[in-house]
Amino acid sequence: MASTPLIDLDSLDLSKVLVGPQDLDAYLKQTGRFRMLEGILHQDVENGLMVGYRDITADDWWAKDHIPGRPLFPGALQIEAAAQLSAYDYSAHRCDGPLAEDAFVGFAGVDKARFRGSVEPACRLYLITKLLRSSKRMFRYQAQAIANGKMVFEAEILGVVF
Repeated sequence: MASTPLIDLDSLDLSKVLVGPQDLDAYLKQTGRFRMLEGILHQDVENGLMVGYRDITADDWWAKDHIPGRPLFPGALQIEAAAQLSAYDYSAHRCDGPLAEDAFVGFAGVDKARFRGSVEPACRLYLITKLLRSSKRMFRYQAQAIANGKMVFEAEILGVVF
């Protein structure tokens, strides 16, 4: 059974991008085709709650081959998108100051992952993360993804500073 949504998306103004690609690039090393997160639409820094998004299109690099004739946004990329949202929040709001120039905030693991529906073009995939705990070198977030009003993915994302 799916968990309760971390936030009611209908209660938010999702029309304004608060953090766009250039701002994400200041905190995330994943760029170009591998930036799975396109922007952030809601930030509740005090409560560790973030809402980001990715627009899923039939022209995306993965769509032709996964799955031919019926493109499905891969679950592994959904996990990566949630990990990038978690890494952004950790880097921008949880560190005790700027990270070293050569530091990398990366994906360290995933627990309790469940896929509850398919993600097909064209749609907006909303990613929601909630901080569970963080320290100087590690973090854990609860993550969910919503497409077409339905929860399609949930997991716990673990990250580490390398």
